[in-house]
Amino acid sequence: MVALRQNLQIRTRQNQSLTMTPQLQQAIRLLQLSTIDLRQEIQQKLEVNPMLEVDDSNVIASMESLDALAEKENQDDVFDPFSDDENGGDMVASARLHDKDGNVLDTSAVLGKDSEMRQQSDIDVNRLQSDMGSSTDITSNSFDVNYDPNNDESLAIGAEPEHTTSYADDDGYDDPLSLPESTITDITKTRDRELEEDEMPDRLTTSEQDPGLSNQEDSFDIHDDNYSAKSRAKGVAIDDDGVYEGETQVNLHDHLKWQLDCSPMSERDYNIGLAIIDAISDTGYLSEPLEVILDIVCQRFPETTMDDVLVILKLVQSFDPLGVGARDVRECLMIQIADRRTKDNSFECALAEQILDRYMDMLSNHDYRNLCNKLQITEDTLKSVLSIIMGLTPRPGRTAVEEKSRYIVPDVIATKDKNGEYQVTLNPASLPRIKVNDQYKSLMCYAKNEREKDYFKSNLQEANWFIQSIAKRNDTLLKVARCIVAHQKAFLDGGECFMQPLVLNDIAQEVDMHESTISRVTTEKYIHTSRGTYELKYFFSSHVNTDDGGTASSTAIRAEIRSIVMGEDPRHPLSDNQIAAQLKDKGYCVARRTIAKYREYLNIGSSSQRKRLV
Repeated sequence: MVALRQNLQIRTRQNQSLTMTPQLQQAIRLLQLSTIDLRQEIQQKLEVNPMLEVDDSNVIASMESLDALAEKENQDDVFDPFSDDENGGDMVASARLHDKDGNVLDTSAVLGKDSEMRQQSDIDVNRLQSDMGSSTDITSNSFDVNYDPNNDESLAIGAEPEHTTSYADDDGYDDPLSLPESTITDITKTRDRELEEDEMPDRLTTSEQDPGLSNQEDSFDIHDDNYSAKSRAKGVAIDDDGVYEGETQVNLHDHLKWQLDCSPMSERDYNIGLAIIDAISDTGYLSEPLEVILDIVCQRFPETTMDDVLVILKLVQSFDPLGVGARDVRECLMIQIADRRTKDNSFECALAEQILDRYMDMLSNHDYRNLCNKLQITEDTLKSVLSIIMGLTPRPGRTAVEEKSRYIVPDVIATKDKNGEYQVTLNPASLPRIKVNDQYKSLMCYAKNEREKDYFKSNLQEANWFIQSIAKRNDTLLKVARCIVAHQKAFLDGGECFMQPLVLNDIAQEVDMHESTISRVTTEKYIHTSRGTYELKYFFSSHVNTDDGGTASSTAIRAEIRSIVMGEDPRHPLSDNQIAAQLKDKGYCVARRTIAKYREYLNIGSSSQRKRLV
């Protein structure tokens, strides 16, 4: 029989767990964001949180933007010293205060001279009218309604005007004031039509108001109905509202399709061309076999043959850029050299076409000696032929559309002071400064119910957390950047050959942070130095042992390999073993396989590929 036993035990267990608060999660997320992503995050917070606003307190009020200066220059306000405007006195004082010699002028004297000039002008006008009245009756309003502005005789210099039309007609209207209203209307319309024929504008155009402006605006107004697709691609606002609709990037396929649309052909051939263009890669080569293209077109046009596809392929290969749609490098270069042969009938151009057609393997292997023997030419002639071949484009798709340059805004800036020390500061232009909106914060005391109080409280708390997270991010970034600059001062002074070995753990121990935090803060963060702008990750590299027991950075080893290759003899380039031997003479213990890996990293070919003719 089994006995039952009862006992009572008390056990104490202590567990430790890390719970990340929402504020800590936000700080970690902002730490790994790049500058562009953080700008977007700030913009989103400004849109959804009324407690946040951009801090413009550091903006200098006296600095004006270029747009403000241009707007001030294009103002239509005309200075009038005799205006009744209350600011007229100030304008007169500012405009007539000094003469050309810098002497102060009396304003009353200036105004008195101007009045005398106006009186003299009135006297001259009255005298002219009196002289004209003696010979011609100005108030007679007699003119020829049948005047032809295109008649050269009537426009002759010194020709007397013939007044063949009189106001006296069959009804006996001798006085022009006694003419009927219908007659006066007809005469007025006739005179207006003559003024239009004489090209008398009622207002000045933009170029006449400001001759400094180009005629581009007028050309847009004239050709508004027939603008090209190129103007759309550049983001030009064609409509009268002047709204900028953004820039459209034209790729290689759009460029080829536009040329296909300009080529007259049948619907079947047009569909073949579309299928070929869709099969062209970004480098400009045909990525699909012609059989696949034929099967696609036959689904709609069953009578299509391979010859039809080849004909349209030939047409596409003649499009800009020349050689696009080729199936291999040889065909691409042959298309370009054949087009050049139509313009250049030299002996070297014919040899270039022969080499590309028959001896492409020797050319790719840089077997220049056998190539000279096959063609029975000298090395000087071969150099001229190779210069023609090197001028061709093996990747035509890269030259079709120019890629827009992308600029990097550095997060931190390293400058050297007078004592030779580097000072690291945050770039104030990288991120907008934000603060709590005092106006919305003051509205918290006017909340009427708990819902409104919770709304204000939650938004204020999120705003404070967001501002603190950005401040912590900036402090961590600045601390890490200063530590990196202190380790790599020799690189900033001497260049890549003086790069010191550095890993993430070295910085983490020095700033008392985790290695993952250092990795987040150095990813996609850039520093501007006197040697250029670099990513913070660039300063970290592995180490290689040296003969004296020390270590060297892999970046410095790559710089040494690049300098050795640049100084070698192109006729007899160095092998990897020879490069390793030269590095060993400088104190670097590097294996041949490491040399090959670094050489491929630097996009440096092998010794056979680097062989050149001098």
